Amino acid sequence: MTSVADDLEKKIVAALADLREAVSRFAPVTFASSMGAEDMVLTDLIYRNNLDIEIFSIDTGRLPQQTYALMAAADKHYGKPAKIYVPQAVSVEGFIQTYGINGFFDSIDARKACCHARKVEPLRRALTGKRAWVTGLRSTQSSTREAVSASAFDENNGLQKINPLAQWSEVEVWQYLRANDVPYNALHDQGFPSIGCAPCTRAVQPGEDIRAGRWWWENPETKECGLHMVDGRLQRIKTGTT
Repeated sequence: MTSVADDLEKKIVAALADLREAVSRFAPVTFASSMGAEDMVLTDLIYRNNLDIEIFSIDTGRLPQQTYALMAAADKHYGKPAKIYVPQAVSVEGFIQTYGINGFFDSIDARKACCHARKVEPLRRALTGKRAWVTGLRSTQSSTREAVSASAFDENNGLQKINPLAQWSEVEVWQYLRANDVPYNALHDQGFPSIGCAPCTRAVQPGEDIRAGRWWWENPETKECGLHMVDGRLQRIKTGTT
C-alpha cells in the first residue's frame, strides 16, 4: 500500500514532467497565475526547478487587498517578480458607462462583460507570441471543470494549454504548500477556497462546493469568467497534443 506522501510525490513528478515537456515542445511558455493555492504550487515548482516559463498575473483593479499582499510576498520570497497585466482603461470605462460601476450584479451578460474587460482582454495580450500556457485548473474544482485534462489544444487562443494539477486533490495542493513553506493568500484561512475579484468572491459554508463563493448569485453552470471558455462553454477537449 502506498502512503499519502508517496502519492503526492508521484503527482509532483508527473507535474514536473508536464512542465518540462511543455518547455521542450512548445517554448515560449507562460504561466497565468491568479495567485490561488493551485497557482502557488505551480509557481513554486517553476521557480524551485528553474524552468524556463514566464509567470504573469492579471491585476483586474478590483482584487482583494490580501491578493495584492500575496503578490508582494511572493515576489520577495522568490526574488523574481511576476509580470503584471492590467485592463485597458478604455475597456473598463466602456463597461462602467454601459452597465454602471457594479453592473456585474445585475445580469450574467453584464458580469461576463466585466470579466471580459478586466480578465479576458489582458489574458489575450499576455498570451501573444506564446505557444503554450500553463494553468492551475483541477478537474475536481467544480462541475464546470470535470473534463479538464493535463494537456489540450486551446482553440480559443490558438496555443497548447497545460494543466499539470488536473488530477490533484485539494488536500494534495495544501500538503504541498505546507511541506514547502509556500506563501499563500490569507483569505484561504478565512473560508475562501477560491478567490477572484473582491466584489465577486465570498467565503463558503461547510459542505458547499469550493467555488460556491465565486459569483454566488449565479447558477453553478455559469460560474466561469471566460478565460477558459469557447463559444460560451468551458473547453472540454480530449487529452492530447498537437
